[in-house]
Amino acid sequence: MRELTSAEARVIAGMLGSAAATERERLRRIGVPRSTYHAARRRAYAEGWLRDRYVPQPERLGFGATLVLAARPFVDRGAELGARWGAAPSCVYFAAGTELALGVFVERDRTSAAALAARLLGGEVASWREAIVADLHGPSIPVYFDYEGLWAHLAESTGTVAYPRGLGGSPEPSAPSELTRHQRWAASELLTRPFASAGDGRAPHLVGPLGLPFSQQRLVAQGTVVHRVFLDPGRLPPFRGSAADQIALVTGAWKPGARPERLFRTLTEQCRVFPFLYVLDSSRAMIGALGRSGPANAVPPESRRPVLPTLQEELSGIELIQVPAASVRTVVDHRYDRLLPVAPAH
Repeated sequence: MRELTSAEARVIAGMLGSAAATERERLRRIGVPRSTYHAARRRAYAEGWLRDRYVPQPERLGFGATLVLAARPFVDRGAELGARWGAAPSCVYFAAGTELALGVFVERDRTSAAALAARLLGGEVASWREAIVADLHGPSIPVYFDYEGLWAHLAESTGTVAYPRGLGGSPEPSAPSELTRHQRWAASELLTRPFASAGDGRAPHLVGPLGLPFSQQRLVAQGTVVHRVFLDPGRLPPFRGSAADQIALVTGAWKPGARPERLFRTLTEQCRVFPFLYVLDSSRAMIGALGRSGPANAVPPESRRPVLPTLQEELSGIELIQVPAASVRTVVDHRYDRLLPVAPAH
């Protein structure tokens, strides 16, 4: 397997922040010829390194909570856990391996999310488990499968376009509002677009928002549904002799006086660690990041703040699971169309 070129790494970083930039802006930031950009983009999608999804702000569709589950399944119960988690109607993401299972479930409220956690984790299917119920009307998931920070750093880009991108965060409205029937139809069609396009033979790099019908453009402009480009780290070739191919998942309890935003800022600015997942509630945190295998990072160790002491300043009872990204198989791949099944427009 050949390594990624510098241009391909820059294109990947640019695509991961693409929803916040026009193609002209992206080309200017990436700094590669147009023909190189188009060739690298086509390859990134053809090889499965990148894929497009439309992600709703669930709280605007009537979903108030997200359950994020992580577990280390017993070897002889992994299939049972996988069948149980993946079949849950509210499951929008689920990835599993022998050492790690990670799932995201979007629920109507915190009560139903907590009840679902009890059902999914029952029966002694795992030797370790973590469940966080995130309030979607607050900043509980400030980073949600966002790899732009890491890849902008690796590709030595001049900063990021959109990182960090989260899930939810809209304040709870004083008066409940619902989408009209036509808006719900437009949203459901948009959430289904990447999968319908695959069935229609449309190239995966052409699923973006260019040319959307007006009703769908309006939903995107309002932020009710956003276009996201997701990365599959288990498929990426090495870059400059090493690969960001180790998933590290950290959990722990917040210490008294801890500040989640301070920990995130220290990790990114001083430790040069860019979480792709950052989930929290009032008592606990779950942080996902990618580690690198291969030669030591080009940045000298003394120029980077140590990660573990940084975590220990804010968290106690820290658990760390680290597994090769290639050992974790994505079973439910950001299927937000499950939340709004397609219905007739009228």
